Amino acid sequence: MSICVPQGIISLDNILPDEPLLMMGAGPVPIPAKVAAANGIVINHLGDTMAQIIEQVKVMSRYVFQTENGLILGVAGPGSAAMEMAVANLVRPGDNVLSICNGFFSSRLAEMAERLQANVSKVVIEERQAASAEAVEQHIIRTKPNVLTIVQGETSNTVHNAELEHICRVAKKHNCMVIVDAVCTLSTMELAMDDWGIDAVITGGQKGLSCIPGVSLVGFSAKAWNFIESRTDQLRHWCLDAKLGHQFWYKKSYHYTAPVSGILAIHEALRLVCTETLPVRFARHQRCSKALQAAIEGMGLELYVEQPARLNSVVGIRLPQDIIGKEVLRTMSNRYRVEISGSFGPNIIRIGQMGEQCRTHNLFRTIHALGSAFIDLGHKLDLPTGMAALESTLDNMR
Repeated sequence: MSICVPQGIISLDNILPDEPLLMMGAGPVPIPAKVAAANGIVINHLGDTMAQIIEQVKVMSRYVFQTENGLILGVAGPGSAAMEMAVANLVRPGDNVLSICNGFFSSRLAEMAERLQANVSKVVIEERQAASAEAVEQHIIRTKPNVLTIVQGETSNTVHNAELEHICRVAKKHNCMVIVDAVCTLSTMELAMDDWGIDAVITGGQKGLSCIPGVSLVGFSAKAWNFIESRTDQLRHWCLDAKLGHQFWYKKSYHYTAPVSGILAIHEALRLVCTETLPVRFARHQRCSKALQAAIEGMGLELYVEQPARLNSVVGIRLPQDIIGKEVLRTMSNRYRVEISGSFGPNIIRIGQMGEQCRTHNLFRTIHALGSAFIDLGHKLDLPTGMAALESTLDNMR
């Protein structure tokens, strides 16, 4: 028996749209030309050129993570692989883990710890609310965890754990290591790994950094790395074993074939962040997200999360009863060539404000597409007032 040659296969030129969609959802985000160009290059993953690039990636990452002594590792995989690397290396079978669960992705951290046969205590936060440092401390006192897992921003329902700094300090007081998922927030808002006492910071390339999907970064504190080096049990993950990854990232030795093009792309993405500087980048994200939120409310739509628990990096919009989210998404993409995201449960749609999404021209195009889609679907709203609110907020926050 022989397998026949597949028939009817067509090239990407005949599949991809002539006019690309403007990606304004919860990720991936548009990437700068320099990042796209770097992603088209392949070099020897063990040569001197790659070694120089890796050194610069580590230096730039320490700035973006805000750590002087943190150890940075790259991961050939999505943000979820970076999450799993952090959990697998800091959580042993039988350890007590306290997982702060705001939604879909923070609950994924808890599941990863459970799969490692840790004793996981979940603190399920009320929908649309942020975790309280005071309440978290009470849970720490009660469960005595070795590790605490938490997200800075819950992408799935657009909640921001605004007390993250205080939660990290509380955990440190009780000698509990902290793993923070910053996949949608790193470089979009303040996160200070050293000052806040975070032991592992996770991010993916495809969101705040405006890089490609499939390449991610993990930062481990000195305390976390000492713990990893002291482990005598055999890690259950081979690819995600941080000590094996250390061979490539710090000793120019072979672990597995590195995602060369992805590393080059994330080098350029990090370089652009460093050129812009974090304070300027934070201000740009704040200004654009606040203007977007003002425009949404100006049109007569309702934001899903109230301040101060509202995440600026991904903005959730509550859907009116007469509107189906999938129809809004379909109309925006097919008619106006703008793509936003649906939800992981709540009756909302989500607009990203990460990296290259936070550009004035993208905001005007997105608000026009959003408002027009609602009108096309028979829902009355005030698009001119929304556009005016967008413009005035951008002007007032210069």
